[in-house]
Amino acid sequence: MKLFKLILVFLIINFGALALGTWFMDNGPHSNWYLNLNKAPWTPPGWAFGAAWFTIMLCFSIYMAYLVRDLGSKYIWTLFTVQFILNVSWNYVFFKQHLVLPALFIIILLTLVVIYFFFKYRIENVREMRLLLLPYIVWLVVASSLNAYILLYN
Repeated sequence: MKLFKLILVFLIINFGALALGTWFMDNGPHSNWYLNLNKAPWTPPGWAFGAAWFTIMLCFSIYMAYLVRDLGSKYIWTLFTVQFILNVSWNYVFFKQHLVLPALFIIILLTLVVIYFFFKYRIENVREMRLLLLPYIVWLVVASSLNAYILLYN
């Protein structure tokens, strides 16, 4: 039962982060600024972003619930909080402020934090669970490349 409650808590927090990020970016992906940018040829269609983030946050919530249940520590919560702040702030910095270079730094830091989770927590009970981080890592690498392309070609 404790695991189910933790999964529910992380689902609320992580999907809350998505909602907060969406609110901070305002109309970002539909703004004239974004629509007029030179975007990478591999930029996914708009619907893919929602599907990807839904999958990512579902997997990440399950991963974090197992991690906290088995290894709950202040350090893990601090890393999670850093991840949360970086994830939410990227939307504001990129879409609302149009600060493409600082946004690139933010998304690279976010990627490094998630990769750190992947390699740091390979313990017995969480070993397989860390595979749930792969969608997040892959998406962040793609998103970083999209951000970098916009920086270089605009």
